[in-house]
This record gives sequence, structure tokens and C-alpha cells, in this order.
Amino acid sequence: MSTSDSGRRAAPPQARPDPLAGSLVDPDERGVITVALYHAAHGRTGDKGDRSNISVIAWHPALYDTLVEQVTEAAISAQFAHRRPTRVTRHLLPRLHAMNIVLDGVLDGGVNDALNLDSHGKALSFLLLDIPIRVPAALAAHLKNP
Repeated sequence: MSTSDSGRRAAPPQARPDPLAGSLVDPDERGVITVALYHAAHGRTGDKGDRSNISVIAWHPALYDTLVEQVTEAAISAQFAHRRPTRVTRHLLPRLHAMNIVLDGVLDGGVNDALNLDSHGKALSFLLLDIPIRVPAALAAHLKNP
């Protein structure tokens, strides 16, 4: 606990509830759970000019087909709609159980032109990994940190 200027102890900050957290314990009637993508995959981000390149790599090969089915160009476009990408391209890499996402026009002109705090777009992988996906409960053991 921290102390305020008046010397009284401040209450500890409360964690925000995760709207997807309960779904791991309660699969729906079809035996499917909904989790954020980061439970099923990890990512890395790079940039070149006004283009962001995000890799999405399944934590386990068994999860790859689920990712391919749900992390589509349409789903990615919806997640990044506020950044107004001019084009979204998804390249599948099945031998690596991964995909490479290329987002054009999302870096406000690129590193030298952008006035935002994340001109390299490194935080964009976190935005992508926040997409909710539906995973068969039988694959739940392959998820990370559920």
C-alpha cells in the first residue's frame, strides 16, 4: 500500500476484470472457450516506412489451424480499423505454425514522419494479440497463461 499526502494509506489498485477470463472455466454448449489471441500465440513487430509487419506464432502446433481459421485479414482489419490501414495482407507459414501480417499505412507516415509515441509500431502486436478467438476446449491444455 502507498501513502497519500495526508499520511493515510491508499487502497491498493484494483485489477480490471478480464471479460474473457471466465470462459476458460465455462466452455459454451459446443465445448468452445473464448480467449484473447495471446493465450494461443505470441508475436513480434517490425516496421519499414509506413508498413508494420507483425508475426503471429502459435504456442503449440495444434493451435495453428484455429489461428488460420480466425485470424483472417477481415478480423485483423476490424481490429485495426481506427488506424485505417490501406491494405492488410496475411502470409501463412504452416511449417513454422505462424503467419506474417503486413499492415500498410498504419504508422502515420513512418518513423521520420510520425508524431505519435510509438512511431515504430512496436505496440501493434499487442493490439493484434488482443483479438478474441474461440478455441475447442480439447485444445485448452496448449494455451499459455489461461
